[in-house]
Amino acid sequence: MQSSWLAKIASGRVFLKLESLQTTGSFKLRGALNATLALLEQRRSSAECRNLVTASAGNHGHALASAAKELRLHATIFTPKNAPRVKLDAIRALGATLRDEANGYEAAERLAKAYAAETGASFISPYNDPDVIAGAGTVAIEIVEDLPELDALVVPVGGGGLISGVATALKTMAPAVEVIGVEAEASPAFHMSLKAGRIVEVDVKPTIADGLAGNMDADSMTFDIVRRLVDHMLLVTEDEMKASIHDLLSQEHIIAEGAGAAALAAVLAGKVPTAGRCVAVVVSGANIDAERLKEIVAA
Repeated sequence: MQSSWLAKIASGRVFLKLESLQTTGSFKLRGALNATLALLEQRRSSAECRNLVTASAGNHGHALASAAKELRLHATIFTPKNAPRVKLDAIRALGATLRDEANGYEAAERLAKAYAAETGASFISPYNDPDVIAGAGTVAIEIVEDLPELDALVVPVGGGGLISGVATALKTMAPAVEVIGVEAEASPAFHMSLKAGRIVEVDVKPTIADGLAGNMDADSMTFDIVRRLVDHMLLVTEDEMKASIHDLLSQEHIIAEGAGAAALAAVLAGKVPTAGRCVAVVVSGANIDAERLKEIVAA
């Protein structure tokens, strides 16, 4: 969607890729469904592909629960106990087993992997999985097909699955396009790891962008992809993301969660060069609790 409001601010052409309008409210369905279909194709004769397990801040769990229901499988989803209620309710409504008992995403991931080892269920990572990454890459394919004149694509970054898929597709189809990642300042896992030249653990602070919070696997494939293909990694503050949620709703009547508004926050804060350029911004999700949204809009 082209935005005349953002064009005036940016002095360039700005388009919003509204993954917030996906059926599960985020881009995550692309990767979850692709990975589940690939698993079924690889292991048709194996009982383990009938039971799926994952760890999630909420959106990937919602997406995997949706994929499992559509394909008549069972999914067990481990989430932080403080994950947004709207995401947890959606997982339950789809018939998945919800285990919302972990203190943070990293703990949820450890529990999910232990569950997979104990039960034989297939673990599908929200980011460290080639089929999840490939599914996410279809976001970039659609953008380039619609905007062959694209100069830059701005993408929110958590575990790196979305930007890894997007960067892989873009650098194949349109290598001159600049790929810009945006992390929450409260969880700068890639920012610090890129500076160190290796994956490092960071101190994750509370953030409105729950979908971007947490450290990546020590063996995550996304780090090398990002290091090779992503041009810049930026950080945004909590106030910048809240302002982005507020302005997106008031100006475009579009709801975004914290992670979903992170890329736009970097544009609104003047951290992305936009003058005279064609820039696309991924709004990755809309699953924000109503009370949290009300607080941000009223502030």
